[in-house]
Amino acid sequence: MRSNTIKRGMERAPHRSLLRATGQVKDGEWDKPFIAVCNSYVDIVPGHVHLQAFGKAVKDAIRAAGGIPFEFNTIGVDDGIVMGHDGMHYSLPSRELIADCVETMVRAHCFDGMVCIPNCDKIVPGMLMGAARANVPTIFVSGGPMAAGVDSQGRKIDLISVFEGVGQRAAGTIDDARLLELERNACPACGSCSGMFTANSMNCLCEAIGLALPGNGSILATSPERQELPRVAAEHLMRMVRDDVTFRDIVTADAIDNAVALDVAMGGSTNTVLHVLALANEAEVDYPLARFNEVAERTPHLTKVSPAWDGTRQWHMQDVHAAGGIPAILGELARRPGTLHLDAMTVTGRTIGETVAGVGTNDPECIRPIAHPHSARGALAVLFGSLAPQGAVIKVGAVDQHEMTFRGPARVFDGEEAATAAARAGEIVAGEVIIVRYEGPRGGPGMREMLALTSLLKGMPIGDSVALITDGRFSGGTRGLCIGHVSPEAADGGAIGLVRDGDIVAIDLAARRLDVEVSVEQLEVRALEQPARPPRFTRGWLARYAAMVTSAHTGALLRVPGTPPSHPAPTTIPTYAAPCATVFAGADR
Repeated sequence: MRSNTIKRGMERAPHRSLLRATGQVKDGEWDKPFIAVCNSYVDIVPGHVHLQAFGKAVKDAIRAAGGIPFEFNTIGVDDGIVMGHDGMHYSLPSRELIADCVETMVRAHCFDGMVCIPNCDKIVPGMLMGAARANVPTIFVSGGPMAAGVDSQGRKIDLISVFEGVGQRAAGTIDDARLLELERNACPACGSCSGMFTANSMNCLCEAIGLALPGNGSILATSPERQELPRVAAEHLMRMVRDDVTFRDIVTADAIDNAVALDVAMGGSTNTVLHVLALANEAEVDYPLARFNEVAERTPHLTKVSPAWDGTRQWHMQDVHAAGGIPAILGELARRPGTLHLDAMTVTGRTIGETVAGVGTNDPECIRPIAHPHSARGALAVLFGSLAPQGAVIKVGAVDQHEMTFRGPARVFDGEEAATAAARAGEIVAGEVIIVRYEGPRGGPGMREMLALTSLLKGMPIGDSVALITDGRFSGGTRGLCIGHVSPEAADGGAIGLVRDGDIVAIDLAARRLDVEVSVEQLEVRALEQPARPPRFTRGWLARYAAMVTSAHTGALLRVPGTPPSHPAPTTIPTYAAPCATVFAGADR
């Protein structure tokens, strides 16, 4: 056992003395595996407020299964609470801190295995990244989603209803009483927000990648069903420890393909692209951004969960669970040969094919059969072109059909605040392509989400007649023609930093294209005239983060100081018609 390093031999008597003082290990228990319980309980995040008690249930289950649990906690940032102000700069960077904490605790204390208890946004991928570095037997047991709220008319609502309500109130289409009703009822209990936003997307992906039990992503936080997961997870983990089945034995390229297939089939958050790329890097799996499109080409879109609308209906996680959950979606995909890697192993000891064999949808309206999908191609897409030669990302499954192509003049804003102020003042008009730049991983820094801005626009009459493009990112709750992760970002000399008001931007989602119709010569002139921008933060964590972070197309990872950046500045400026593979000499793809 790995833990023998700190508990075996005469020279470890001081170590055992300290371990005795914790009260966790007693005489006769030194042969039992030491299991880390990585919890993310914090009081300010509704997805995590119940995890203190849930963590105790996990520890009790580990003891009953024959292990010795040692719990530690990570930080957690609530993306909804930090939305729309400087606090959002810390959201994506918190992923790196969480990963560092997990790696540090597990490697320093020589744990034999680990149970991770995440729930929201950056906590799930941060734990995944740290677990990939530690590479011990690991299983994920999330805190679960919250139920959707219900308004006075009996209609289901969620957090996005409130954000869009702000836009409706600003436009005068609802009054203060309605906005207050939305505020009071949209988030009725603990759990991760009720739609297919980033937290639920990542918890569902853990099932598909093989790291979590069936139901991990869809059983409600308040359901008695969730209380059974710790017991089953502990039993599987102890088997994995005995057989030394490590994290990287599960997380292979095929397993990541399965996770991406689920992602595009269920219309997950665009943030999952960043996190899957980061996970692959930490697990030392070669997984380029373009591979998302390859998986999406063979994977149909089967579910439209909030923020997407299915006609006049909107489904939530409780509906997905009632329809059969993630096993039902994977079971439908498994009916088409070549869509999934069915021999990929899971923490249960069974392959993903064995797990979903014979499983199908209980509700063909919520989870569509594979023979009757919403679309033949998956619900996430990576766009390339002169405006995004290294890629940009959109949740195409949450885009209305009439928005699949768009061409219009650019309206450029250097930062989210300026764009939000213009929207509130009614200064944005139909037909414009809103460009929000210097919000990338380095330029932001931290690649802020813009749910406040996108929801404000969606709540206004012009919401369906404008496009929004940014080198920042969007919440999983964003819907409509919103394109993020534009790479290279403006702070790295990307073309998005050279666009000017009135330039024509062309979007073609079917062709996976994003272009600006400006000649290469003109862009080169602009690049020479572009003044250098000083960093926004010169002290503290965000200054260090901005100095080390890589491009969104590589997962916005941190590079080791002194090593070359993974996203070199462009040596030429691309023409809008240039093929995306050749526009940046030497650039990562």
